[in-house]
Amino acid sequence: MPTDRPLNVAVYGAGAVGCYYGALLARAGHQVTVIGRPEHVQAINARGIRLQSRDFDIKVAVQATTEPVGVLDAELILLAVKSPDTERAGQQMHPHLAPGTVIICLQNGVDNAERLRAVLPGFKVSSAVVYVASEMAGPGHVRHHGRGELVIERAAMPERVGQAFRAAGIAAIMDENVRGALWAKLILNCAYNALSAAGHMAYGDLIRQPGVEDVMEAVVAECEAVAAADGVAIPGDIRLAVRRIAETMPRQHSSTAQDLMRGRPSEIDYLNGHIARRGKALGIATPANTALWVTARLAETWQTGQANAASS
Repeated sequence: MPTDRPLNVAVYGAGAVGCYYGALLARAGHQVTVIGRPEHVQAINARGIRLQSRDFDIKVAVQATTEPVGVLDAELILLAVKSPDTERAGQQMHPHLAPGTVIICLQNGVDNAERLRAVLPGFKVSSAVVYVASEMAGPGHVRHHGRGELVIERAAMPERVGQAFRAAGIAAIMDENVRGALWAKLILNCAYNALSAAGHMAYGDLIRQPGVEDVMEAVVAECEAVAAADGVAIPGDIRLAVRRIAETMPRQHSSTAQDLMRGRPSEIDYLNGHIARRGKALGIATPANTALWVTARLAETWQTGQANAASS
């Protein structure tokens, strides 16, 4: 996989994360195919991915399809589906994968790579932590609000892939303790996602609401207790990281909020729900995380009912 020629890249999941990184790689000259829902595929094939940020607004030509066969001959696959869809995506890709294909999980949650390896034995599957504020502003249109760095599992990732990322303007950091980094991201999501969804608020507005910081502190403390019992070392100052999210991504709505606003299933079972389940298994009380998990699930159920009623 030399870096002096374009990589054949497939992005499985044409959402805000997949389209953002796919567009950057395509802009750098790599051959990119996006696999996604029909409305995005149609728009991308007609006009390319529209990538809008504070500094530029461009359209990047890529191929797009709704079919898993789009991963055929891919050297690198960016898996950007929702966490509940990980195993299904792996099963759909499996017949079309070439030997030596590298797969990077650009997903929320802490166990996607492990679950994917179970359905794709023998393939190089790498965990990654994604720090990007982006949203789909329309079919094939991704709006970038800030950041964009990746923390990638060093052991499963060829360095030349990291070099290709960096050459495309993607800050890719290879790390030995990706499990700890995944848990750090999980804690950020647990602190913000359900609250952003409940309040329909971007992070900058959310953090100014009375009582929010107290709830976040309780959530973080529970997550730390569960992580410690699970043998996970959380890198850095997690409380500082939680505070900085509102500063570095003030206009961002959480992925849970975006899912609920669109009437789609969220990943809350793999965020606060994961902490609640692991806490119960390990004998650690997690009332704050459990309450946010249940609140988000109730909101999701109501939104789904409204969407179904509107379409019937």
